[in-house]
Amino acid sequence: MFFHGIDLKYLWKQYPCLFPDAHASTKTKSQIEDREHLIQKFGFEPVHLLESNKDFPTMKCLKECFSFGEIIFAFHYLKGPIWQISSHEIAVPYLDVRKCKFIFVRSRNHREQVERIFCNKNIFQIKNKVLLVE
Repeated sequence: MFFHGIDLKYLWKQYPCLFPDAHASTKTKSQIEDREHLIQKFGFEPVHLLESNKDFPTMKCLKECFSFGEIIFAFHYLKGPIWQISSHEIAVPYLDVRKCKFIFVRSRNHREQVERIFCNKNIFQIKNKVLLVE
């Protein structure tokens, strides 16, 4: 599975397709440096996703993705091109969130807001204590 975390405010601005440069002005210094490195490497900044595997399990992906946003989209597959950035991180030029298989949220409020658009998707509310188990 592939996972991408995003804040709700950015989801509403970009829906249905996420592009990383859409909110470049709000990035931290380290995010800007990472962005510049990726632009040098690929010619543009791709969308980052975590890929679960035996060394980087689903719960770790969820925990990491929640540090980037309140909403996590999970995909069984992605349309190419796909770049391998690290052993557990991949990148794509854009991400169509309508193609996700599952959605994970932390709060009931987020769940209610996301259900308005994604009424046919499986949406799971994850409690913090679940993510503490590794």
